[in-house]
Amino acid sequence: MIKSIYNKKIKIVFLFFTSILINACSNTGPTLPSATLHPSSTKDISSYEYLVGPGDSLNIFVWRNPEVSGNFTVRPDGKITTSLVEDVPVSGKTPTQLAREFEKILSTYLRDPIVTITVSRFVGPFSEQIRIVGEAQEPQSISYTENMTLLDVMVEVGGLTEFANGNSASLIRIENGKQVQYSVYITDLIKNGDISANVDMLPGDIIIIPETWF
Repeated sequence: MIKSIYNKKIKIVFLFFTSILINACSNTGPTLPSATLHPSSTKDISSYEYLVGPGDSLNIFVWRNPEVSGNFTVRPDGKITTSLVEDVPVSGKTPTQLAREFEKILSTYLRDPIVTITVSRFVGPFSEQIRIVGEAQEPQSISYTENMTLLDVMVEVGGLTEFANGNSASLIRIENGKQVQYSVYITDLIKNGDISANVDMLPGDIIIIPETWF
């Protein structure tokens, strides 16, 4: 009788800890809808405009003034220096916004300047990058590209390591000023070919891929 009760207690304890382990290894956050065929039709992505960030290379063309035109790299402090003006803050602004600002700045030196600014090397501020940490082959920050999906991101980072628990990965996103954590199923997507596990990405997303426990 005593032995039977003891065995039942052992069984209950075993089931309890097994339940904890399963819950710890499972993906319990809300899930995102599958990637759309035309992500640009959604509100969040259609309103997206690229913002300049440190490390970007800017081509500044001033019409009829080649002496003040040229290529400039955005410094780590988010500023650039041209032949006429120094320490101009450019980080966090669109190329079009910068062009209009440069026209105002250069109007002090030139008559009715017309400025065009293009980005020739994209890095962008951290708020515009997608960061992948954990058990990816090449964890890194990558620049967001229009219509980018989770599959595109995983191609960029070389896929999962052999120790990755891809189906317990999380996607962290800022929505309405709050941090929201979503579940993503990367193993299903890239190893099992489940395209329904592919989701749209947004600038600033963070993907965390844990290591498997067994």
